[in-house]
Amino acid sequence: MHWADVAAKSLSHRGNTHIISTGITPSGEFHIGHLREILTGDMLARAAKDAGLDVDFIFIVDSADPLRKVYSFLGPEFEQFIGHQIGAIPAPREGDNNPDWQRFNDDGWTYADHFLTPFMDALAEIGVRPRIVDNLRSYREGKFAQLTKVACDSADEIREIIERVSSRELASDWFPWSPLDSKGSLDGVRVTGYEYPLVHWIDSHGVEGSSDITKGQGKLPWRIDWPAKWSWIGVTCEAFGKDHGAAGGSYATGREISTLLGYQPPQPLTYEWISLRGKGAMSSSSGNTIGPIEALRLVPPQILRLLIANSKPNKAIDFDTGMGLVILADEFERLCTRDFDDEMNDENISRRKLVQVEDAKVALRLSMVEPGEIAKATSVSFRHLALLAQTKSDDDAVWQSLIETGAIKEPTKQLQDRLERMRYWISSEHFPEEMRINILSSPNVQALALLNDEEKSALIGLTDALRNCQWDAESI
Repeated sequence: MHWADVAAKSLSHRGNTHIISTGITPSGEFHIGHLREILTGDMLARAAKDAGLDVDFIFIVDSADPLRKVYSFLGPEFEQFIGHQIGAIPAPREGDNNPDWQRFNDDGWTYADHFLTPFMDALAEIGVRPRIVDNLRSYREGKFAQLTKVACDSADEIREIIERVSSRELASDWFPWSPLDSKGSLDGVRVTGYEYPLVHWIDSHGVEGSSDITKGQGKLPWRIDWPAKWSWIGVTCEAFGKDHGAAGGSYATGREISTLLGYQPPQPLTYEWISLRGKGAMSSSSGNTIGPIEALRLVPPQILRLLIANSKPNKAIDFDTGMGLVILADEFERLCTRDFDDEMNDENISRRKLVQVEDAKVALRLSMVEPGEIAKATSVSFRHLALLAQTKSDDDAVWQSLIETGAIKEPTKQLQDRLERMRYWISSEHFPEEMRINILSSPNVQALALLNDEEKSALIGLTDALRNCQWDAESI
């Protein structure tokens, strides 16, 4: 049984109605690693719907999180916003990457919007359309208010849970609410008292004030914020990275805090990282990344979906934008040509083989952009298309070659789209060198000088034979 069907079956034991959640902090450019989280959730949601469950798939935008530092892709003027919530500060301006105050003041365009919007466009292209939950807006609208009161009233109990489960000691002045200071930062603020609904504080500038927890004048620390979201949203399952699922991690503490808040914790679905082959784990801040928009310029969205559908969540993925992507694309083409029902009806099929066929069938189904879409083979492998794209002068010549060899009758929209992406791939740094073809416009003098007399004679004979033969596949 495919991993998505296994998770959906497990989820069905908790009831018929579910909210499946994923979430990311838009602190920088999104990369393929982020796709694993949201595609894992999307595929589980599809499998659960196919199993007859009532499912709401959501994507939580953690826009209430602070800017941690001035990243390499930001201008120096962002120094003033360290500790400020990314949904409340300007986006980087095109050119110098300093705060774009004009767009912020005119349109309300924020740092979070700047990085989230292109990611959502990429998600739409690969068929992922979740309901968006903006965390900062939720705080300001009072969605966290009652749960925050429970947390503040239970500060000692929550401290005990975090220290016991995570095996780390919290600061003596720790409190389950992080107020905004006099300049709007979450950093350097010390809580001095609590009288519902106010949390009193003094900041690093010596300014004293009070934060109203019912109006979102701050936020819950992450280990409390996460289970609070489960509670007010009603999350029943969430996909998250292995760091959160580790012993003593935020899911372990969140599970107990969720119970304290009066809510059953969601079913976890922990996934492994995606790494760039030869470069390690992807990281937006280090620049070791390839974005989903860039990847979609190389291959069709079905290929990226297959990357996730074909791997169990607990298996690490070594993403290769060169030959690995070619192999994956050709595997997708082969899957499209298979008759899975016929294979499964073979009376001699072994149980092991049957499981493999069932998994492949579901992986292909989940790879399609639209639910219920029928996979169609193009009869042209990526390798062959790459060869033609490099040796033919234009698209018409590519189609003519495929028609003459009987591979196709006419170019479909699917093939035209694939060729367009292939040409971009060939022109990029990602195209594998072992597949790159360089057509010489004149003889390589150095190579000719290395030939002996016999080899030169054979070359002359080959030239004459090619010049005088019919220029078709059989004659050549």
